[in-house]
Amino acid sequence: SIKLVLKMLDRQMAVIDKNIDGMLKEHFAEKLALFKDFKGVGPCMQAALMGALPELGQLTHAQIGKLVGVAPLNADSGRHKGKRITWGGRATVRTTLYMAALSAIRYNPVIKTFYERLLANGKLKKVALVACMHKMLTIMNAIVKSGIPWNPEHQNVSKNA
Repeated sequence: SIKLVLKMLDRQMAVIDKNIDGMLKEHFAEKLALFKDFKGVGPCMQAALMGALPELGQLTHAQIGKLVGVAPLNADSGRHKGKRITWGGRATVRTTLYMAALSAIRYNPVIKTFYERLLANGKLKKVALVACMHKMLTIMNAIVKSGIPWNPEHQNVSKNA
């Protein structure tokens, strides 16, 4: 009987996934097309962005980072200078962004280079990963704001021009 329940749950999850995919394509096709070639931004990240972060593309990079909870905030008090930490924000987007960043540091050349540079400069792995999350969010915000699709060669093109 447990196997039957598991099969039923698998079927229901497949139907829900199909419904989510259909809704995303129906309502957010233009925005999602902008992320088509952005390695690390898959269906789960797209669903989280469209469903839980409607402000994407309308805020500055500092505002969107703070809203999601990946912006470094100071922990200072008086003369005490504490470490910068990230906290608060929209946990749903942040946790999905964490998984997307793990994928991006392996497969996205821009994010991978950024991550490796941070590690080479002595940053802790978790700190570098959160910085990659922030960079990815900033890039996605800029993509939606400008309406220009992701181009990993953008920095190289602008330097050569």
